[in-house]
Amino acid sequence: MEADGFVRRRRMTAEGAGSDAGVAGASAGTEVRWLGGRFWGVSESIVGSLTPRIASETEVQTVDFIRSGQCAETEDCEPDYEGLPQGASTSTHMLAGAVAGIMEHCLMFPIDCVKTRMQSLQPDPAARYRNVMDALRRIIATEGAWRPMRGLSVTAVGAGPAHALYFASYEKLKKTLSDVIHPGANSHLANGAAGCVATLLHDAAMNPAEVVKQRMQMYNSPYRGVLDCIRAIWHKEGAAAFYRSYTTQLTMNVPFQALHFMTYEYLQELLNPHRQYNPSSHMLSGALAGAIAAAATTPLDVCKTLLNTQESLALSSLSSSQGQGAHRRISGLAHAFRTVYRLGGLRGFFKGVQARVIYQMPSTAISWSVYEFFKYGLTKHQHDKRRAQHMEAEI
Repeated sequence: MEADGFVRRRRMTAEGAGSDAGVAGASAGTEVRWLGGRFWGVSESIVGSLTPRIASETEVQTVDFIRSGQCAETEDCEPDYEGLPQGASTSTHMLAGAVAGIMEHCLMFPIDCVKTRMQSLQPDPAARYRNVMDALRRIIATEGAWRPMRGLSVTAVGAGPAHALYFASYEKLKKTLSDVIHPGANSHLANGAAGCVATLLHDAAMNPAEVVKQRMQMYNSPYRGVLDCIRAIWHKEGAAAFYRSYTTQLTMNVPFQALHFMTYEYLQELLNPHRQYNPSSHMLSGALAGAIAAAATTPLDVCKTLLNTQESLALSSLSSSQGQGAHRRISGLAHAFRTVYRLGGLRGFFKGVQARVIYQMPSTAISWSVYEFFKYGLTKHQHDKRRAQHMEAEI
């Protein structure tokens, strides 16, 4: 970097049918309409709150851009994209992360529903699908157009705070670890370690929503709605049921996020070495990183789905083979691994891998694109504000 150029830049990328088809469709439709209203209101509040938050000098301590004299006087000088205001970092990353997480989960929710069903070890004959498109067509044709959207509301409620915590903690930890491991430069080790630690917070907030969502996504789900599902789980299985798959979730997500972040950062160095705002590079890097991480961690995702859903036909198969009542509940990662292998063999660990990759590629592409867009918008706003102040001072 030139001596009279910008100060060193710090990279701040992140992740971050029921038995009654009519009731299921009405329930899912209500969730979508409710979510649409809430998201519209949140969007308006974001637009209204972003500008005063950034513009207030008492709230935001900005990074000083040391620019050359020529750049300082040039009207079209580009802002330092990586120089996001430090004082606003926590609130900015939480807001951008929450929006990115909600959009990612909501837009890809129908594919997520298909993934959950295709990971079933002992599916009902009516719920055996050839591929993702076949599953979507049959679900809509037999269970209603809104059926793939059941559980959307609880997912959105969980994804907002989960991704807010995730992106904010990732950015903070990455900055701290980079200063220790490789001062002044990008460190893949710091990126991976920060992503792993941030996953602990993300999964703690998201795991209960995952349990409810997946139970409502299963074929012939007995629950009338989200609240009915929560009450039933609480009364029959206790509060621990909402975190039964937490250790498995962490076991899956820690390597997933480590692979995800390191792959994304590596691809950004290849496709976008100057770290400018480039939507196509963010989208492509995010999609490829998500696909690689998703395929590698599919066996753990199958076990997580089994722990969350407590699939009735799988439990029945185990009971009949080992004595009636031998398996009332599947608990723990080791038990889930044994069950998957006993019922599906090695191929069972990769059930739904196609749907998982198809889901993760656009999901991570959407998440990174939205997050980087917010970062760029905030940085550009701060740059324009400083340029206006500089021009006023000259006048």
